[in-house]
Order: sequence, then C-alpha cells, then structure tokens
Amino acid sequence: MERIGLIGAGRAGTALGAALAAAGHRLVGVTARSSASRERAARLLPRVPVLTADEVTSRADVVLVAVPDDLIHDVAHALPLASAQYVVHLSGAHGLGPLAGLAATPVALHPSMTFPGDPVRLDGVMFTATAPDEARAMVERLVKSLGAQLQWVDDEQRARYHAGLVHGANHLTTLLTQAIDVLREAGVDDPAATLRPLVAATLDNTLRSGHHALTGPIARGDIDTVAAHLAALRDSTARTYAELARATVELAAADGRLDPETAARFGEVLSGHSTERDRTGEAPR
Repeated sequence: MERIGLIGAGRAGTALGAALAAAGHRLVGVTARSSASRERAARLLPRVPVLTADEVTSRADVVLVAVPDDLIHDVAHALPLASAQYVVHLSGAHGLGPLAGLAATPVALHPSMTFPGDPVRLDGVMFTATAPDEARAMVERLVKSLGAQLQWVDDEQRARYHAGLVHGANHLTTLLTQAIDVLREAGVDDPAATLRPLVAATLDNTLRSGHHALTGPIARGDIDTVAAHLAALRDSTARTYAELARATVELAAADGRLDPETAARFGEVLSGHSTERDRTGEAPR
C-alpha cells in the first residue's frame, strides 16, 4: 500500500483520502488552513495528522494536490517533491500541464463523482487518468483498491472530456431547476415528486440506449405542442427550451424519426427564440 499525503482538505480531497485510508493506504498527513478545512479533516480523517505542506510531502510516496484548479500549478511547484514520488491532482479539466517541470512523476486523476462533504462510496465510480507510462501501475493499484473503475484519456483531450461531464451533469441541474420553477408556476404542489419518476426513467434509458431513448413531442412531430410550450414559457427558460428543442430536432432528424419537411417546420416555430440578443440589444422574451 502507498504512503499518501494530502495537500488540501476540501470536500473532494478529504472524501478521497478517507476512502483510500479505508482501503488500507497509509495517510501520512493533511494540510488544512481554514477552520472549515480543519473541521472537515478532523471529521473525515480523524487519525491523520494536520501538518505543513512540506511535512506532508516529505513523508509521502504519493502527494495528492486537492486544491482548486487555478491553484494547482502554484501549490504543486511550491512543494519539495523528489523524483521517487508521484504528484497527483484531481482536476477534470486539466491534464499534466500544471505539473510540468516537477521532479515527481505527474498524474491527473479525476473521479466522475460529486462530493457533498460526507463519506462516500467509490466502488463502481469511474476514474479518468492521464499519466506517463511509469505511473500507470501505481494509478491502477490506487483505483483498484477503491473498487472503482479506471479509464485513460490523452492529455490533449482533458478539456473535451470535462466539457462532456459538465454538460451532462452541471447543466442538468440548471435544466431541472428551470423545469421545477415552471411546474410550480403551473400550480403543481410538489414539482420534484412529479418529475422524479420521469427523469429517473429517462436518465436510465438514455444511459443505456443513447438517442434511441428520445420520446416526447419532437420525436412525435407535434409542432403545435412545441409552439404552445414556447408561448407559455418566459425569458431564459423559453430560450433554454428553444435551444434544446433545436438540438433535439437535429437529433431526431439525423436518426430518421423526423422527415425534412417536419424538421423545417419545427425550425420555423423555434426561429423566434434565441440565446442571442436581438437588434435592440435586449434579450428576447
């Protein structure tokens, strides 16, 4: 098992540190500057000493730099790393660039998971790694010890990889928040309970079947229904609906469920709604 040092006691770092400790790895120390970080470290890593960054680094084989993306470069380059060590950051968007020039072997390791600040189970979670060949065996050992899955992504594809995650997960929160507001405005007492079974089934079907899971008015060619929706919606929600409807029309047309004439008629209905500002400089309503 590895001797692991944790630089930063944020939610992701402490959750991963706790999971690694539970898997039998030795956590030799953690840094925690703020009172919130110290409280989190005491709660999730009660037997791990809080040390300075230099002390943590000097005791570890693997140094996890669990800090915000914009700080990775400066924090990592301030550590007294040695050639026998591995330095690992947890950013999804960044590859090995922020760790370039360091004595230690660099690794970018990102779990596709949210960390609410409590202990989490990582078995079955997909970790996406970018690393030189000499680090791959160590990465595989770490991830396997957690019961998690591992995939490799080229350094130049990290931004595209992370964009896919953000578009599918973070933007889903935006979409559902807007949908909940619309249902509440329509007089629905419990929008979440109304959406939950539909969203859960759609998510499961889409993850299994991709675009074949598409249902609803666009897949059926119900142009008047979409027009009625746009008339009922307002402001940013109407624009979001229209943009997603445009993409959905393209998807349904590409797999043959919409004929060109119906797709064009949908385009006419949607043409009055855009994320671009109109000629007066005001966002369309």
